[in-house]
Amino acid sequence: MLLIVLELIGIAVFAASGAVAAVRARLDVFGVIILALTTALGGGVIRDVLLGVHPPTTLRTWPYLLVAGVTGLVVFWYHPQFEKLRRSVLLLDAVGLGLFVTSGTTTALSLGAPPYAACLIGMTTGIGGGALRDLLLREIPLVLRREIYAVAALCGAVVVALGEWAKLPKGLVALIGASIIITIRLIALWRKWNAPVARGLDG
Repeated sequence: MLLIVLELIGIAVFAASGAVAAVRARLDVFGVIILALTTALGGGVIRDVLLGVHPPTTLRTWPYLLVAGVTGLVVFWYHPQFEKLRRSVLLLDAVGLGLFVTSGTTTALSLGAPPYAACLIGMTTGIGGGALRDLLLREIPLVLRREIYAVAALCGAVVVALGEWAKLPKGLVALIGASIIITIRLIALWRKWNAPVARGLDG
């Protein structure tokens, strides 16, 4: 029950980030809700497609759709208040990332994916929705050009895969993996870390 509640919180936070981006792009209410759904559920849909799970879990579990859609609608009406809660949203976003990556990696391993594939699928579960959001807004995905985001996700996924290989308790491994992701993400935000880019580029 606790895991479901945490997943719904993660979905709400990701939906809020998508809706805020849509409001800033001046999309109408339908566009805001679509972007909220895409950001919140996109990573899970990609995961299930890669693993051959049809239809995707997030599309046949109505609470996920409801939470994402309602969150998008709430942000549409009260977006000034959400702008003021930016730090809190970033904290919850880090928690959501940790939960989604570890659950995605665990799901992939349980369905027989090899460890390296499970790590990539787990990372994609966490960052996929945000990447789709940016593509719909005609932007280069944020995770590919700024901040330590995808790297944090991959580190946590690797920890989960190693824990599975060592036959450690799945709950403990998921907790450690999520904690590592959240810690790296928050330190990166605090220290304003960015992954290096190629030097000597014009502009």
